[in-house]
Amino acid sequence: MKTEQNNLVVTGITKVYDKGADAVQALEEIDLTVKEREFVALLGPSGCGKSTLLRIIGGLIEPTSGTVIAGGKHVNEPGADRGMVFQSYTLFPWLTVQRNIEFGLKEKGMDQEERETIAKKYIEMVGLKGFENSFPKALSGGMKQRVAIARALANEPDILLLDEPFGALDTQTRSLMQELLLDVWRASQKTIVFVTHDVDEAIFMADRVLVMTSRPGCIKEIIKVDLPRPRDYHIKTDPVFLEYKRRAVDLIREESIKAMNI
Repeated sequence: MKTEQNNLVVTGITKVYDKGADAVQALEEIDLTVKEREFVALLGPSGCGKSTLLRIIGGLIEPTSGTVIAGGKHVNEPGADRGMVFQSYTLFPWLTVQRNIEFGLKEKGMDQEERETIAKKYIEMVGLKGFENSFPKALSGGMKQRVAIARALANEPDILLLDEPFGALDTQTRSLMQELLLDVWRASQKTIVFVTHDVDEAIFMADRVLVMTSRPGCIKEIIKVDLPRPRDYHIKTDPVFLEYKRRAVDLIREESIKAMNI
């Protein structure tokens, strides 16, 4: 059952790096509520603070001011309730696919049989059955990212935080990974906050797209994506999709021009 207690609530988040004359303000007064099982995308011009905000939610960076509450608890450090996936694959090269996915479970002290059962579930979910004993060096970029997603999910987080996870992939693989992640999201029923610089990707995947301003980043506009689910790549040519895209591109262009003082 969805309850407000399980929402992700960001209130007044501001982040300033360094101090004095060289201080850089990355974020300014971010307010945001993400509902349980919602898929939200953060979109904006380069350097707007998208990744900084995601890392604050993940507990990897402390805000200068403001609060993050996840599952009714204040966030001030990383936690098992929030799983993170980065653009770089961050896999252990000396571990097989199976052992990479099991790693966090082993650290928790879970017994081997239970670890293997959970890992098998997510290996099948991300389409890697048959590659359990492969090492990362033998995998393609898309396969490595599937391992990273499975590893994050294996720890059973309530919220999955993804920072441009498909940014290093070729166009075709990226498109397939978008559809795979939507399938995983439906199956796992997680809350997802997804950072991307790709407008099509944001609109295709999200329930809401939060377009941010140039630095210091704040939320410029929220685009509610009213497109049917499940979605496949054909929807990217739908007139409604293209109208959402036009609006998002216009907003980002405005902010990019402002940042460049054109």
